Amino acid sequence: MIQRQQTLWLILSAAFAALTFKFPFYEGTRLNDAKMIEAASLDSGDNFFLLILAAAIIVMSLITIFQYKNRSLQLKLAIVGLLLSLGLIAVYFKYVQAFNSGSMALWCLFAFGTAVGFIMAIRGIRNDQRLVKSLDKLR
Repeated sequence: MIQRQQTLWLILSAAFAALTFKFPFYEGTRLNDAKMIEAASLDSGDNFFLLILAAAIIVMSLITIFQYKNRSLQLKLAIVGLLLSLGLIAVYFKYVQAFNSGSMALWCLFAFGTAVGFIMAIRGIRNDQRLVKSLDKLR
C-alpha cells in the first residue's frame, strides 16, 4: 500500500489540505462590521464552507488511500477529491472578492498542491490499471 506512488500523492494532498487551516490563502484589508478597514487574512478556518470543504478533502484522500484493492473505486474517489479541491479553490476566490486590497499569500500553493496531488494520484491509479490489464493478457 505505502509503496505505491499514488498513496504518497494522496498523503501529500491530505497534508496540504490540513496546512490550509494554519496558513493563509490571501492577506489584505477589508471592511469590518463597524465600517472600519482592518487587516485580515483568509484561510480554511475563516468560513464554515471553507472548513467543510477542506475537511472533506482530507477525509476523501484518506479514504482513497485505503481503497487500494479496488482500483476502480479508488479512481472514482480520487476524481471526487480533485473536484472538491478545485471547488475549494473556487470558493477561496469567491471570498477574496470581499477584500478591498491585498495579495495572494505564498501559502496559497498548499491549496493548489491538493489538486496537483489528486491529479498525480489519478495518473498513478490509471497506470496500475493498465499494468494489471497487461498482466492479465499474459495469463
